[in-house]
Amino acid sequence: MPDTTVILASGSPRRRELLGYMGIPFEVLATDVDETVAVATPDCALELAIRKARAAAQALGMERKGLVLAADTVVWCQNQLLGKPADTADAMGMLSLIAGRWHEVYTGVCVLGPEGREETLLECSRVHLISLTEEEIAAYVATGEPMDKAGAYAIQGLGGAFIDRIDGSPSNVMGLPMAQTRALLKRFC
Repeated sequence: MPDTTVILASGSPRRRELLGYMGIPFEVLATDVDETVAVATPDCALELAIRKARAAAQALGMERKGLVLAADTVVWCQNQLLGKPADTADAMGMLSLIAGRWHEVYTGVCVLGPEGREETLLECSRVHLISLTEEEIAAYVATGEPMDKAGAYAIQGLGGAFIDRIDGSPSNVMGLPMAQTRALLKRFC
């Protein structure tokens, strides 16, 4: 693993937790970037991760030493991009769309080295949710858990009870594909 400081350009508690599981020492510098995209496609997760990494690197300035790591996650279902729900009605709509279906979870990861080197990856996991009634969806949304999650559910929370199959990295569904991110960071050793 890198023997230099890793700066996590994310305020996500899930990403902090996952990076911690990897045993990588890091500091957090959450960035505030415009998350609008010109074209809503799954690879916009990578575009947003790059924006976040570059914003953190710029905030740190030219003197920074270490690696900047940023990630962004989106859900793709029925040719629709599902980010974080805007409100409870949006969360209900997202969950109604993905319930009983396969969908894809994409996480873009960007690592910037101090010398300007940039390495990226885009990881995809396929997830299947069980069928849910409108009442089950409403009860889940009422917990508040879906409100800051791409696709309006959390695999590591109450929403995990709705997932019956995953093809790919489970940690990717949480917001940071651990094995792939570890390999990306090792490229800087």
